[in-house]
Amino acid sequence: MIRHVFAAIVTSLVLCNGSVSLRAEEATADTGTSEPLTVKQITERIRPSLVTIATTGREGGEHGLGTGFVVSADGLIATNLHVIGEGREFTVELSDGTNLEVVSVHASDRHRDLAVVKVDPKGKELLPLELGGASSLSQGQPVVVMGNPLGLKHSVVSGVVSAVREVEGQEMIQLAIPIERGNSGGPVVDMQGRAHGIVNMKSLREANVGFAIDAKHLQLLLDEPNPISLSRWATIGAIDERQWTPRLGARWRQRAGKIFVTGQGTGFGGRSLCISTVESPQLPFELAVNVKLDDEAGAAGLIFHSDGGEKHYGFYPTNGKLRLTCFNGPTVFTWKILQDVDTPHYRAGEWNQLKVRIEEDKLQCFVNEQMVLESRDQTYTSGKIGLAKFRQTEAEFKQFRFADKLADTQLGADELARFMELIDDLPDLKALRPDDIEPLTERADASAALLLRRAEELVGRAEELRKAARDVRVRGIAKELSDLVNTDGGDFDLLRGTLLLAKLDELDIEVDAYLSQVDQMAEEIKKSLAQDTDDATRLDKLNDYFFVENGFHGSRSEEYYHRANSYMNRVIDDREGIPVTLSVLYMELGKRVGLDIQGVGLPGHFVVKHVRPDGEDQLVDVFERGKLLSSDDAAALVRLHANRLITEGDLAATAKRDILIRMIRNLGGLAEAKTDGEALLRYLEALVAIDPDSPEYRQQRAGLRAFGNRYAAAIVDLDWLLEHEPPGIDLDRIHGMRSALLQRLD
Repeated sequence: MIRHVFAAIVTSLVLCNGSVSLRAEEATADTGTSEPLTVKQITERIRPSLVTIATTGREGGEHGLGTGFVVSADGLIATNLHVIGEGREFTVELSDGTNLEVVSVHASDRHRDLAVVKVDPKGKELLPLELGGASSLSQGQPVVVMGNPLGLKHSVVSGVVSAVREVEGQEMIQLAIPIERGNSGGPVVDMQGRAHGIVNMKSLREANVGFAIDAKHLQLLLDEPNPISLSRWATIGAIDERQWTPRLGARWRQRAGKIFVTGQGTGFGGRSLCISTVESPQLPFELAVNVKLDDEAGAAGLIFHSDGGEKHYGFYPTNGKLRLTCFNGPTVFTWKILQDVDTPHYRAGEWNQLKVRIEEDKLQCFVNEQMVLESRDQTYTSGKIGLAKFRQTEAEFKQFRFADKLADTQLGADELARFMELIDDLPDLKALRPDDIEPLTERADASAALLLRRAEELVGRAEELRKAARDVRVRGIAKELSDLVNTDGGDFDLLRGTLLLAKLDELDIEVDAYLSQVDQMAEEIKKSLAQDTDDATRLDKLNDYFFVENGFHGSRSEEYYHRANSYMNRVIDDREGIPVTLSVLYMELGKRVGLDIQGVGLPGHFVVKHVRPDGEDQLVDVFERGKLLSSDDAAALVRLHANRLITEGDLAATAKRDILIRMIRNLGGLAEAKTDGEALLRYLEALVAIDPDSPEYRQQRAGLRAFGNRYAAAIVDLDWLLEHEPPGIDLDRIHGMRSALLQRLD
């Protein structure tokens, strides 16, 4: 029923490649008419104004392809800043294949992701587009986009303006148009050929949704340019080759005391190096850097004793652990992982200080001033120092340094204890005085980092307490379910049980109030019945009340799989549900008006049967407004949903306990589809309460408890499995999981 399928959340928007817009006063082509043009006419008009912008990589060759367009006849080209890229060489080509010499970057705006490039026309007639503004666009207005999507040059696509809305703090034009890489920098033009925006982003949620920058921001750049010569532009962000020698691809950049690396290296496993040009230090010495990864599944850190190529040591975080590796060559078969440790001193997602102390007979590796591993490997004893990254990792480095003995940049144990005490004694912000924080300024950076870390801890603790509060309530509901189901030999109050299930998610349900409401509904039916009314008449009255007077019906819209259809309170309130919930309510009303109606859980479809005192039982499909089913109808349903012949057991009454389990499984399937681990755990708490001897439910709950960082609770379930040794359970795997969780608790 419940599988362990969990996925990461997907980024909603991603940069594509481009930007566009034009100055009306510099346009040389007059639209000539206010009448709308055809897409073909627009394409013919704006194609001469389009350019293709290609950037080159570190090793030469094409790195990326984007779009731009002519802004002025004297050689200004508009595009996105990310299309030309800082520190990269790029070329500009007209739609007729003419290559234009790039003179400078005339203007740029990092915040808006806009750039204007200056080219030398060399007698070539350049045709700028006329510029419009987003203020003149209306929702639903048709527009056209041209560009080089996925490298397909001069492609055209039409669509409409969806809205002008704020995206990540910027006003953007939302387009109902397919946008792909290479469209970036292309113009968004109306049906008169005026450019209103510059394509900039695409949505990863919908294939036919894109975004563009308002052309008015381009106009500001044109009015107040900040020109930089191309030779100077190429050095922006470039690594200082007097200090560093990049090796094995990737892109190493340097700015404001930090080093950035992006792209995959050409070495095995995406390895790339950035080797310091300084003379190799004499032993003993210490080497350190602060590093932050964009993704903890990546790897980046220090290298030392390097031959300048494939051979060196590396100390780096990877998958949340710290690893020391001896690299003896170009492939993984020549690499030797010396140690791989999991340590609480490494702070995932944050800046972490890596340090190595290198002595004649040993290597000591530290993270945040805490020693995490030591090795006496002597494969290499001298060589260069530097940085490394692996796979698709994007990483930042700062404070690269080395010395015989490095001064501690982080607080020692005694200082840490003192500063934590000062932080814990700080009053509330409204009462905080400058004198209260003055002692912390002795080590201002370290103290500020501690305060931020404490804030994150409190946020995390607050979330843990919220989960604990939910666990308390769920545990209470599970106990109620257990007490209910395990009394009276299985003949319990089914309606109360279904309302308790709903309460797992909808915590504010007043169960007794809904029970009273159903009692009142039954009383309304009884008022129309005489004392001696036969069963057939009672069933007719129930059907009329349920389906005609109150409009209870099966959910047939796209909302069929909404959780509300599995919550009995919502079924009562909304008068809509799925087969099992409608059937349970129908059964409960029938019982209250003197009818024996039992649930029948056919494969894939739930129905009921009216047990007649003096005749054959009659199947009723409550989901189909009380449709009476023949034995042939039931057989057809079994063939449809189970692809087999019907059996006598299919028509047997379903035990109340099994009805509850079926309802929980329905909820579990919905939660699994949304990868909602917390909801899955709630439903498993209910399943274990109803069937405490099920090893399947215990094992699944242990997995979900562990997934939700409830390690000690997971161990309780694992201990139950180890004690009872149920058949079909891999006890070695259970032992391994238990040991792993105990390590995490430590």
